[in-house]
Amino acid sequence: MNTDSTTQVSAAEPFEAARDARTQARRRQLLAAAVKVLQGKGSEQMSMQSVAQEAGVSVGLIYRYFTNKEDVLRSVIVGVLEDIDARVPAAILAAGDDPVDRVAAGFDAYCRVIAENNEAAVITYRESSRLSAENRTVIKNLEMGSVQPLGRATQEAVEAGLFAPVDVDLFAYNLVLLAHGWALKSWYFQPQHTVDSYIRGQLGLVLSAALAPDHHTEYTRYLTAKED
Repeated sequence: MNTDSTTQVSAAEPFEAARDARTQARRRQLLAAAVKVLQGKGSEQMSMQSVAQEAGVSVGLIYRYFTNKEDVLRSVIVGVLEDIDARVPAAILAAGDDPVDRVAAGFDAYCRVIAENNEAAVITYRESSRLSAENRTVIKNLEMGSVQPLGRATQEAVEAGLFAPVDVDLFAYNLVLLAHGWALKSWYFQPQHTVDSYIRGQLGLVLSAALAPDHHTEYTRYLTAKED
């Protein structure tokens, strides 16, 4: 065994991890700047120069991370979907074995990703049609994948007799639409609701309709409104 080379690899790992962390931090900085530019100008008027100016960096630096402005727009949209893909299944897993708890946890996580990426989510609805057909397909597939964990949890609840028979796919997509509703209409909801109360209220509505009648009392924690 070559212990010298093993030692060199081990010593290099912290430096590689630090470099990767710096790269990701820079990408986040540039994408945050792109979101601001997209909010104000839209994708047609956005340029790499305008993103660089917003981020306070050189145009040359932008091109180290992104090929062109469509790559920037795609990355803004994909970033939200990848966040969903990471956090929703993790929340469902952490919720334990109860299918209703899993549905609730998945919906909660989905809503929070949308709320934390409110501006980027709105840009997704407004600008995704300007992407190439290939990139639109990528976005569509990622979005479909983001619904699947909610669909599986819903199917488990139906099979366990906790939910009345529902169209699982339609129910899961309804949850997604409600989550996106915060980004689309937060200007309306915010005077009356925090993100927490919005999640509780929407979850109470959907679960009161979906739960089998003889299981309502088991889940009053979701059906009873709470004050912040």
